[in-house]
Amino acid sequence: MSYKGYFKAKYPSKYKGNPTTIIYRSLYELKLMTHLDKNPNVLEWASEEFFIPYKSPIDGKVHRYFPDFWIKKRNTEGIIETVVVEVKPYIQTIPPVPKKQIDKRYLTEVQTWGVNQAKWESANKYCNAKGWKFLIASEKELGIKL
Repeated sequence: MSYKGYFKAKYPSKYKGNPTTIIYRSLYELKLMTHLDKNPNVLEWASEEFFIPYKSPIDGKVHRYFPDFWIKKRNTEGIIETVVVEVKPYIQTIPPVPKKQIDKRYLTEVQTWGVNQAKWESANKYCNAKGWKFLIASEKELGIKL
């Protein structure tokens, strides 16, 4: 199985966007797409179909963040809610461990963490203003055993 590819929805009418161009960029995303497509409580969903502006701590400029998923669903109480989900490996959801020896890899991890924090902070503010929820899902939340 490929880690990247096109997802073929069994229920394309639930997809908000072009259902013939749904791209997954990880097996985590593929697993969530399959769940969203089949789950009767998911009314609509989209993948990377909108953006949230954020200011990068690296260059100080405003960039566009395309969250992985936008989901309109019926929760366990029957209330319809909207959730924006970012899918990341667990290791990328926690700050890098400080190292005595600073190398290029560590600097890249710190930069990536800083940019992700800026994206997620902007996403939280954006979602709160709309009455939506913002979640970060890793293999732990998706029930994937490594």
